[in-house]
Amino acid sequence: MASPDYDAPILEIETLSISFFTRLREIPAVMDFSTVVQPGEAMGLVGESGCGKSTVALGVMQDLGVNGRIVGGSIRFKGRDLNEMNDDELRRIRGKEIAMIYQEPMASLNPAMKIGRQLMEVPMIHEGVNEKEAWKRAIEVVGDVRLPDPERILKSYPHQLSGGQQQRIVIAMALMSKPSLLILDEPTTALDVTVEAAVVDLVKALGEKYGTSMLFISHNLGLVLETCDRICVMYSGEAVETGSIEDVFDKMRHPYTQALFRSIPLPGADKNARPLRAIPGNFPLPHERPSGCNFGPRCDYFEAGRCDKGEIPMVAVEGDDRHETRCVRMSEIDWDAPMELAATHEGGRIGAPVLKVDNLKKYYEVSANALFGGGHTKVVKANETISFEAREGETLAIVGESGCGKSTFAKVLMGLETATDGTITLENTSIGDIPIEKRETSTISSVQMVFQNPFDTLNPSMMVGAQIIRALEIFGYGGTVADRRERMLELLDLVKLPREFADRMPRQLSGGQKQRVGIARAFAGGAKVVVADEPVSALDVSVQAAVTDLLMEIQRKEKTTLLFISHDLSIVRYLSDRVMVMYLGHVVEIGSTDQVFTPPYHPYTEALLSAVPIADTSVTKEHIVLEGEIPSAMNPPPGCPFQTRCRWKGKVPGNLCETEVPPMVTLAEGHQIKCHLPQADLDQMQPVIKIAAE
Repeated sequence: MASPDYDAPILEIETLSISFFTRLREIPAVMDFSTVVQPGEAMGLVGESGCGKSTVALGVMQDLGVNGRIVGGSIRFKGRDLNEMNDDELRRIRGKEIAMIYQEPMASLNPAMKIGRQLMEVPMIHEGVNEKEAWKRAIEVVGDVRLPDPERILKSYPHQLSGGQQQRIVIAMALMSKPSLLILDEPTTALDVTVEAAVVDLVKALGEKYGTSMLFISHNLGLVLETCDRICVMYSGEAVETGSIEDVFDKMRHPYTQALFRSIPLPGADKNARPLRAIPGNFPLPHERPSGCNFGPRCDYFEAGRCDKGEIPMVAVEGDDRHETRCVRMSEIDWDAPMELAATHEGGRIGAPVLKVDNLKKYYEVSANALFGGGHTKVVKANETISFEAREGETLAIVGESGCGKSTFAKVLMGLETATDGTITLENTSIGDIPIEKRETSTISSVQMVFQNPFDTLNPSMMVGAQIIRALEIFGYGGTVADRRERMLELLDLVKLPREFADRMPRQLSGGQKQRVGIARAFAGGAKVVVADEPVSALDVSVQAAVTDLLMEIQRKEKTTLLFISHDLSIVRYLSDRVMVMYLGHVVEIGSTDQVFTPPYHPYTEALLSAVPIADTSVTKEHIVLEGEIPSAMNPPPGCPFQTRCRWKGKVPGNLCETEVPPMVTLAEGHQIKCHLPQADLDQMQPVIKIAAE
């Protein structure tokens, strides 16, 4: 990191406690939280939703709303206590010396103002510079965040930019006044994995250029490993472990940190031989925390009489640099003992093809002037000649960036759209050209979907049991209400929810519990094919393992074909039998999981693998950052769809990549790629992900 002028700690948080006050009670959100961020240092803050990460960030910004209040401790910025500053002093610091980047870029951008004006406002307000100087600075900083044609970008409105471009503009806005401290609250969660890699690369480079200290909030441990120097793990309002990245990742000394790592799919995890281990129990509500250690009820090492008595302080871990843990049994636990294997499973038998897709195309005609009608029509080629088979009991993962056609294909399969050309055959029935309102009930119940956001898929005014019974009624299950109620209770058993949850409202359930209800509803009609569209991306990593393994268990029992749509290649590697990679409507690679994750791969697959953050210090990756944006499906490039971003393009003789769509080439049995690369170059490809030998 660059060495800034100020050499004392930029941020010192000491025994901070923050509470929110309701009419009923005081709700402690953060207790006894301490951390120090040095000049040029990046500190990662990780933990489950509700653990207090964002509350700490809002405390630093002194922006806790009407009900939030700092009830103990201090927050010092460059030696000055922020709690003691008046509004005018805080206004001078916010945006100028402390800047914050939020998860959703449009929360920080005014949709009615051009980008240039929004960027220029920062130095004009905070430093009093004139318009000419502010414009010059805006041009410079847009170049710093690697956006092409800065003049055009500054003259654009936010809606004319992609999500990745919007997030880069928000980063540029935060850097306009060269702040000493940059707070990033889940800044890449809504972005594709390739865009995320580019943004993380950018943040690291800018941190080094400007000497900016960073507080990086994330639930993604791999991202923190790649971005930060130090890490602080939070659980239920408290810091439970803090230290350098190497200390905490390789010599963790708190059971919660250990449990987090055991619930994420690192290289070597296998859904049958080495399944993930979900954290038992549930995250405590703020007003229902246990006495003693907050993690006690879920801890493998809990000891009554010690772990549940009195407040437990942070203690230093001997021999490490500023490594501390909040565990009374830290010195007694064998931290190097191998994890007890969870119940292993025999791989499910994969049967005959259930679903066949042959040369599927889905085009949309849109008016050039869609708002007012008229003008020329253009064609959006959402899906181009997709062909594959999916077998009984198989998990086929479909991966690719936003806009590659994954969700369009899912809509056609579900009957929400109809195919433009080609066929989809479910067992012996052609369904690609039949809209859902004309499909037979048996077909509808045979193809079901688990959606990404469990919060939006349940009716908030209906009890959980009634929603499952409603699905059973639609599918024509049972002759009586009693039959359907009994089946509903069996489905709750299937997804491992207590039967009394039938009488609960969705608001009384956690995100993971809501997703289990969604899964129960999808399997209510005996589905043959279940499309799981990013089913765990909205869930905490600790809940992801439980929901993922639940899906696998039901699949083994019901022999269901699972189409798993995801951008998280770590989870894909863990649970899929085969992988299909899509780009701009085309299938560019398909094969078994081992084939797709081992070279030779399609150049796009190679870039996707390089972009995946992996929470393992023994893993090294080849650094490949895709340049440019995904082309529009309304105006795709000629020839190979990936040629505008491909780093291997120069290896292909002539201008073949720019003039001809590549044919599907078979590399091995069941492994195909759509690429012009000569076999000799494919044979020389090296692994993107390397694991150091122990």
